[in-house]
Amino acid sequence: MKINFKELANKYQTPYYVYDFDDITKQYNELKDAFKARKSLISYAVKANSNLSVVQHLAKQGAGADCVSIGEVKRALKVGVPKYKIIFSGVGKTDDEIRQALEFDILMINVESEAELRRVALMAKELNKEARISIRVNPNVDPKTHPYISTGLHENKFGVDLDTAKRMYIFAKKSENLDPVGIHCHIGSQLTELEPIKEAVNIIADLVRNLKSALKIELKFFDVGGGLGIVYDNETLIDTYKYAQTVLDSLFGLDITVVCEPGRFIVGNSGTFVTKVLYEKVNGDKRFVIVDGAMNDLLRPALYDAYHKIEVLDKSDDKSECNVVGPVCESGDFFAKNIELPKTEHNDLISIASAGAYGFTMASNYNTRGKVAEIAVENGQDRLIRKRETFEDLIALEEEYLQ
Repeated sequence: MKINFKELANKYQTPYYVYDFDDITKQYNELKDAFKARKSLISYAVKANSNLSVVQHLAKQGAGADCVSIGEVKRALKVGVPKYKIIFSGVGKTDDEIRQALEFDILMINVESEAELRRVALMAKELNKEARISIRVNPNVDPKTHPYISTGLHENKFGVDLDTAKRMYIFAKKSENLDPVGIHCHIGSQLTELEPIKEAVNIIADLVRNLKSALKIELKFFDVGGGLGIVYDNETLIDTYKYAQTVLDSLFGLDITVVCEPGRFIVGNSGTFVTKVLYEKVNGDKRFVIVDGAMNDLLRPALYDAYHKIEVLDKSDDKSECNVVGPVCESGDFFAKNIELPKTEHNDLISIASAGAYGFTMASNYNTRGKVAEIAVENGQDRLIRKRETFEDLIALEEEYLQ
């Protein structure tokens, strides 16, 4: 769907994020349909874009929620995600978070260490509950992605190795307060090659069979994580049907529900960050296009040196090399370096594509900058789904303590 960025800028000011909800629906259904031959749950990774309206929209399509904080669990519950479709993951859960998750009676807590498993057992005993758990197993497979978003190697902080996982399942089976119902692996994000996924799921599927035959532990959920890549530049993507068939082939003969946790795949290309040109400057032979958006609004370029397609709206001629930078007082405040853009003027609009995932959710108030507006477009109609923060919003939690 064509979105009129200029009209939205006039209506809501800049900078802003806009999300195409029709595209979100299409992406969700593509993955859901790929797994339709098997019992499955598409559990949206809330961290990718946690706006309540986005999570609610996906809940209405039938999605569950993969959450990595109790705050995300509460977001999911608030907008109608059924508790039996919510998974609580994350490598560092506090006792209070574990207690709340148990009290909410969500589908399962995804455990990432022996120490955490013992804390979950203790909290469940205190509450006189049985905790449904899965264990995140690290298959030590190279995901062929950016090292900052790789999660399946022993050098990463996530999950446990195969031998540790077996000990944890034995501990859980013997515990009166733990119910081992699932297994989980996630080797990284922005995956564009199928072979590492195939290798990982085969390793985990073999473990599932071993647990069943040797220890009589029959798991109900096989969580393959998320991580399917999207097009930022010219990536060749994994075909969703082939992806699903690879997962399902590995589970041949097992009566188990497949759980998939896409985030970026569903919302990444639905979102655009729109900012306006303040002015241009030249330092020596270096051209800078200075815009009103900044690294506090969209951190990925500064954090990962990530590429986002950038266009000046309604201009295409007389391109020359430039850096697109923001007002934040950091050398790392840039959206792109050494890219070819047309000559710009004050108030020209610039669109930054593929910003629906890990955009607003990673935003901050650095330099006392209010977070920008978020807008949804659905069936050709736009609506505000998060208002722009004001200075009063930023100081609300501080001013009462002034002396």
